[in-house]
Amino acid sequence: MWPNPFSVEGRHVAVVPLSQAHHDDLAEATADGDLHALWYTTIPDAAGMAAEIDRRRALPTMLPFAILDKSSGKAIGMTTYMNIDKASRRIEIGSTWYRASAQRTPFNTECKLLLLQHAFEQLDCICVEFRTHVLNTQSRRAIERLGAKLDGILRSHMIMPNGTVRDTAAYSIIASEWPAVKANLHWKLDRYTT
Repeated sequence: MWPNPFSVEGRHVAVVPLSQAHHDDLAEATADGDLHALWYTTIPDAAGMAAEIDRRRALPTMLPFAILDKSSGKAIGMTTYMNIDKASRRIEIGSTWYRASAQRTPFNTECKLLLLQHAFEQLDCICVEFRTHVLNTQSRRAIERLGAKLDGILRSHMIMPNGTVRDTAAYSIIASEWPAVKANLHWKLDRYTT
């Protein structure tokens, strides 16, 4: 498998391989803000959490992680390396969600910094992608704040579980942009007082 499972940590979060040991924290997290009710994304409810953990772990092109709040040690969300393409040294960071009370905090910035740093500096990726529903404005703003650039809109890209057709906003950061993106993410983290 490429990449091999790994863990990384910063000041605020630890990003660790996802397992059923994170089930109870994640079931609690998805209830914070009723995240499963968002129509434009796919986040499991508490009853579906075990199956979602198993699904992510079973996919050969997905390396899933739990995101832990270092102050409590509890899982506050999930993220993945996905659409892994070893031959082209490309990875997508996606299927990310956080409990509502963890949103708009340093957690996402630091989690993405750690995963981007691993992708560019350990795996020698030439590109890291991010994708989201075109109508998920909160996610799009978060991706843009990372420094990713919009590559385009994939029209009628996928059918959602609720039957709607998703247009997907595709973003990326390429290797030559990584030093500036990294500096900016460190600058943003230095300004958090939590």
